[in-house]
Amino acid sequence: MVDQQSVTAEAQRTAKLRAFFARYVTWVGAVRDPRIEAAFASVPREPFVGPGPWQIRVASPWKQGPGRVGYVETPDADPAFLYQDVLIALDPARGINIGEPSLHARCLDCVAAQPGETVVQIGAGSGYYSAILATLVGPEGHVHAYEIDPALAERAAANLQSWPQAKLMARSGTVDGLPQADVVYVNAGISRPSANWLKALRPGGRLLFPLQGEQRRGGMLLVEKPWDGEPSSWSARFISQASFIPCQAEQDAEIEGDLAAAFARGDIASVQSIRFGGEPDESCWLAGGSWWLSTAPP
Repeated sequence: MVDQQSVTAEAQRTAKLRAFFARYVTWVGAVRDPRIEAAFASVPREPFVGPGPWQIRVASPWKQGPGRVGYVETPDADPAFLYQDVLIALDPARGINIGEPSLHARCLDCVAAQPGETVVQIGAGSGYYSAILATLVGPEGHVHAYEIDPALAERAAANLQSWPQAKLMARSGTVDGLPQADVVYVNAGISRPSANWLKALRPGGRLLFPLQGEQRRGGMLLVEKPWDGEPSSWSARFISQASFIPCQAEQDAEIEGDLAAAFARGDIASVQSIRFGGEPDESCWLAGGSWWLSTAPP
């Protein structure tokens, strides 16, 4: 017979853990919008990570080389292990995780998805941040979550059933024909902005993606489409450093060296715009051929 009192006590404990977790990660992420904390507090992580015990990704500052990063298994399935600012493995053999909560909290705050808006998410994983996005846009909004991995897509579709405004698309999110969106939120690293993501943005829309090379060192670049027409210069800025699994799309091999050198300089805060076409001038931070990042305002 189920002890209802024990069930209630455990539910209250988990809700308390989740509320503290939400406050913690939004504080670390320097979040301004209180809706972000409320979303983290309302979405349980348990369905998205699967049954415990779980593998927690760790990185040692004292080790060098491939052995610096690994996983530590939790001793049991106590949800207290989930409500920490950690990456939880979905597929440790391939290094696929549910990403760092405080980083996503910051990203979600900067991309500012509003009630009723439409979001295209690239790289949904098991759907955890899709659910948080769905909470932010509310029942009148839409989240089109793309996941190319069949097993993860199946898990995400099942996990998102409680959020009818979120639709899982089991295919690549870099192809043509994406829905028109107010926000394009990318969770896979790429060495150039996809033309299809830019094309999907409505006027005033925001694209946030990890610009990085094959070494996975890069930054989250926030690009904002102007309201008036399509000028050749858009607002762009890095909001944080980042390291994501690579996007399963064509990467720009020719830019790898320049990309690594640009991030090695450590001056990502100087970027103010992205330019399309034209010759890069003295304000060029990184030249990508048909596009380039500039330290000058748009």
